[in-house]
Amino acid sequence: MTTQLNSSHGLYDPHYEHDSCGVGMVAHIKGIASRSIIDDGYELLKSMEHRAGVGAQPNSGDGAGILTALPYKFLSRVIFQELGIDLPEQGRFGAGLVFLPKDLPQRQNCKRIVKNLVDQHGQLLLGWRVVPVALDSADIGTAARLSEPHIEQLLVEAAPDISQEEFERKLYLIRKSASHLLCAGDSLSQSEMFYICSLSTRVMVYKGMLRTLQLMDYFIDLQATDYVSHLAMVHARFSTNTFPSWDRAHPMRMIAHNGEINTFRGNRNWMRAREGSMESDIFGDQLEAVFPVIESNCSDTSGLDNALDFLTVTGRTLPESVLMMIPEAWQKHELMTASKRAFYEYHSSMMEPWDGPSSVTFTDGRCIGAVLDRNGLRPSRYYVTSDDRVIMSSEVGVLELDPTMIKEKGRLQPGRMFLVDFEKGRLVPDDEIKESLTNQRPYGQWLAEQKIELSELPKVDDVPGLSEETLVPRLRAFGYTRETLDFMLIPLVLEQRDPIGSMGNDSALACLSDQPRLVYDYFKQLFAQVTNPAIDSIREDVIMSLECFIGPEKNLLSTTPSHCHRLRLMQPILTQSDLAALKALDYRGWKSATIDITFPEADGPAGLKTAIERICAEAEAAVDDGINIVVLSDRLVSNQNAPVSTLLAAGAVHQRLVRTSKRTRIGLVVETGEASEVHHHCLLVGFGVDAINPYLAFEALWQARRDSRLDAEHFPDDHSIVEAYRKGVAKGILKVMGKMGISTLQSYKGAQIFEAVGLQDEVIDLCFTETASRLQGVGFDVLGVEILRRHHLGYAETPLVDTGTLPNPGEYHWRPGGQKHAWEPKAISSLQRAAQQNSAQAYREFSDTINSEASGRCTLRGLMHLREGVAGPAISIDSVEPASEIVKRFCTGAMSFGSVSPEAHETLAIAMNRVGGKSNTGEGGEDPQRFKPLPNGDLKRSAIKQVASGRFGVTSWYLANADEIQIKISQGAKPGEGGELPGSKVDATIAKIRYSTPGVGLISPPPHHDIYSIEDLSQLIYDLKNANPVARISVKLVSEVGVGTIAAGVAKAHADHILISGDSGGTGASPLTSIKHAGLPWELGIAETHQTLVMNDLRSRVTLQTDGGIKTGRDVVIGALLGAEEIGFSTAPLIALGCIMMRKCHLNTCPVGIATQDPVLREKFHGLPENVVNYLFFVAEEVRTIMAQLGVRNFIDMVGKTEILESSAVVSHWKASGLDLSRLLESPKKP
Repeated sequence: MTTQLNSSHGLYDPHYEHDSCGVGMVAHIKGIASRSIIDDGYELLKSMEHRAGVGAQPNSGDGAGILTALPYKFLSRVIFQELGIDLPEQGRFGAGLVFLPKDLPQRQNCKRIVKNLVDQHGQLLLGWRVVPVALDSADIGTAARLSEPHIEQLLVEAAPDISQEEFERKLYLIRKSASHLLCAGDSLSQSEMFYICSLSTRVMVYKGMLRTLQLMDYFIDLQATDYVSHLAMVHARFSTNTFPSWDRAHPMRMIAHNGEINTFRGNRNWMRAREGSMESDIFGDQLEAVFPVIESNCSDTSGLDNALDFLTVTGRTLPESVLMMIPEAWQKHELMTASKRAFYEYHSSMMEPWDGPSSVTFTDGRCIGAVLDRNGLRPSRYYVTSDDRVIMSSEVGVLELDPTMIKEKGRLQPGRMFLVDFEKGRLVPDDEIKESLTNQRPYGQWLAEQKIELSELPKVDDVPGLSEETLVPRLRAFGYTRETLDFMLIPLVLEQRDPIGSMGNDSALACLSDQPRLVYDYFKQLFAQVTNPAIDSIREDVIMSLECFIGPEKNLLSTTPSHCHRLRLMQPILTQSDLAALKALDYRGWKSATIDITFPEADGPAGLKTAIERICAEAEAAVDDGINIVVLSDRLVSNQNAPVSTLLAAGAVHQRLVRTSKRTRIGLVVETGEASEVHHHCLLVGFGVDAINPYLAFEALWQARRDSRLDAEHFPDDHSIVEAYRKGVAKGILKVMGKMGISTLQSYKGAQIFEAVGLQDEVIDLCFTETASRLQGVGFDVLGVEILRRHHLGYAETPLVDTGTLPNPGEYHWRPGGQKHAWEPKAISSLQRAAQQNSAQAYREFSDTINSEASGRCTLRGLMHLREGVAGPAISIDSVEPASEIVKRFCTGAMSFGSVSPEAHETLAIAMNRVGGKSNTGEGGEDPQRFKPLPNGDLKRSAIKQVASGRFGVTSWYLANADEIQIKISQGAKPGEGGELPGSKVDATIAKIRYSTPGVGLISPPPHHDIYSIEDLSQLIYDLKNANPVARISVKLVSEVGVGTIAAGVAKAHADHILISGDSGGTGASPLTSIKHAGLPWELGIAETHQTLVMNDLRSRVTLQTDGGIKTGRDVVIGALLGAEEIGFSTAPLIALGCIMMRKCHLNTCPVGIATQDPVLREKFHGLPENVVNYLFFVAEEVRTIMAQLGVRNFIDMVGKTEILESSAVVSHWKASGLDLSRLLESPKKP
């Protein structure tokens, strides 16, 4: 039912919409229908109005609905009155609401197709009834009216020779077939208006793009006194956008859902893959008519509903189906019974969890229940009354109840089920439900007999070891550098965690780099923010798991012992002996095949795509030949054979087998010389790989031990190194999963939680289907060139054997002739001279260095050209807004007192107060002494007070002394992660300000534990506005695909200000994986946010700010043109104060006294407020100069004027020539 924007526009993509909601139910435990159930359900719904969203128009809601029992008495009356039809007895007919096109010919076509389907399935179409609605009296808003469908009720009578259950299955087939025919094809121009809300003998759904208060007024049927029910399931939707969407209102056909399925893309792909092995005694040959099980272009909730509907209609009970899809955290639950553990483990061999924060209510009319996800990240509370009613909702107080009538009350717990069985007339306890299910079959015995463990596979004597004579050529050919060893592999093994770095990422994007880069570098990790919480993988380890079954799956629609005849892996990284055993596999009916993923170097770059197509064909042939494990191996790399990127090969094979519904018939393993870092392994698993053997990383580390770079005492043999590496990678994978709020590797696998930056559609379509890649970029030809350049480096004419001869490209630390960095020594020197000497000439040198084509090509904005004359002829600079006003739009970034020294922190605050801008406290609080002006009139008080997840130093006094209160959701250098201040940095002063204990480390968790959803954020914004009514409330987000829709939700949550941070911002400490591979450039984020807010008609509600590596006036102007009214600076002001980019912030050894608490080092700080003031005024004057050239008088007149920008000519660059910035530069239009 979406109208103008159910397809992509500019950077907006509807696939990244989110919603959070209020959900609830009222039911009579004995199944007695009454009018009071409907009335109570509606009162419950209205009580959750604060959890519902409202669009740009106050009378257009995001969605509201109610699911009831089929109202037989009501329908019998109105159908006879309106159609003259006597309905059959209850259970012998089905009815449901159908959304139809407004266009009469198209509506008639829909009805004709539905009639044909009813006839084909041997049932009788009784008729169609127009559902009466009241647009005016319900005060429905314009947006909802424009997208409103025509609504009718479909009535179908059962054939005389079938049971009610058989008839339900016929109705399911009719509904699914109609959806496939009318929504998937192009015969219906208003296909988005066709939607069957429900079609059942037991339940009925009424819903729409309404506010909770409008539902009963709009649907006149619901007002009838003889409309009675024994259940009412209600839902109030809060969407992150305001685009019209009637079909996405809840309830769905079986569920109402508060939450988000983070792994939905993977769940959908795995279901599609399983369709090839599905057989059903119930449906027989008609099963294919159901496919695809999960409808195209549906939301995560609709997909969850599709899958649950399918599992139940094909023979499973509703509770069993729910527990298959949303299991509790069983892997590390030490107190769980063996039978329950066996039940979950068995079913994990059949289906991965649908993972994400969820409170799901479900019903089929015979029972009604609810379940929370394994983390319990959505609130749900219930009451049971003495008159046999049960009330469950997102919170307490939704209905007025006499306390004397409350028989029982409680809250849903993580992974536990709440169930009312109407046929039994009672509330069924969780333990009873699960005991009944676990005792149905001998799951433990089946697992003991069928499950395969790695340890039981026949051992292989000939296990590859270190090949010293060919090591260095292979390392060079696969892209290893000295930095790979020094900054990634050796620290990973020593610390057994992802290595830490600082000061952000200022090197070029892979698609802009002059050097050949691995395909992995073209991908950025996605992360959770606002609409669902990230997870602390360390402190919430009990619900995290890397355990997976791999190998062929059986028919999802049956339950046999052989279903768990699969290989269990406790984590995805395989040792050399593990892989050798798999390659030689001939065990218990299983066989493996190894496919070479190299190609002749003589074939040139074109050989890459040819090789990928050959690999896919061989993999599919292996499946058809009955092979159970396919190993993709690049072991045969040589001076004549170059390696296909393992990521390209594995991604293409996975997608090919998903498309052909064959993927679940094999286990996909890679033997790779390419993958070495945590990010690499996450990408491989995320795009469908089951297990990884990084043999060359092992060999590089074994050689490091022989070269005495790893202590022989701590690492006495090669095995100890492998185990340390596996442990470090495992922790890193868990952390990356946690960023997105995903708990299990089984769910993460194939979920594609990434965005590509700089890959063409031909690469995405073949290898990474449906992954976002909004800028296009390089194709297989350029990727082939990169692979061959690395290959030539490895197999030079002169053999190399010393790892010291590996290249050092300067990716992490700048070096002459290496990778381009924005902060090179020349730029740092000229900026410091400009700031410290107030030298305009030095600033021009700095600006020219940063803005020059060479440095500019580190960034997307370096590819943009300012078009003079578009806004008007050039004007005198005297006519332009003065610098003293422009600098008021500048802010410094959030740097906590604790991460930087008090001297540096206070100097920044004084400088920003002098110019009328704003400094930010960061999350460490602020000394109340700084609230008072100094004798000379200066003020150390930071105007922006940050409220972060740890809430350190957040008091009423702190909030009252703010001009702006910033809710930090994410940080550009490590989005989806928390922070930690080591105890060594927590001295008495810091402890006092943070209200903690000296010497005790302080942890900021990844999520705010009072913000698990968009409506929770709305509540915090409301509370903060009450704490300080005059302060502006800001929300800090980080650039990623879909950040625009999140920002729209934040605007609807009544924030005044939104900051979009880029991935290039500095940091005191962050895992290198996050610094390099999480988040996106701010250019994409601010442009998407501005576009989406304009299209939602929400842009006027908020002020936008961006930051993340902004340095010059040109950067500021481009930020404004893309949509930002305000600009943030962090690293540049620190450099103005003396920072020399040693990147040692995380070690507390800053040599210039900025990022340290060491009193000796702090004495080396010589920065002055004047340094920052000088720098910011130079930037403002550069902004004024550009504005004069563009013919713009006032800064605000530039905001969002993307027509002034165009792509620079980049055809001369061998990689950047393929980039397309048109979506980034698109001018949005208001609805």
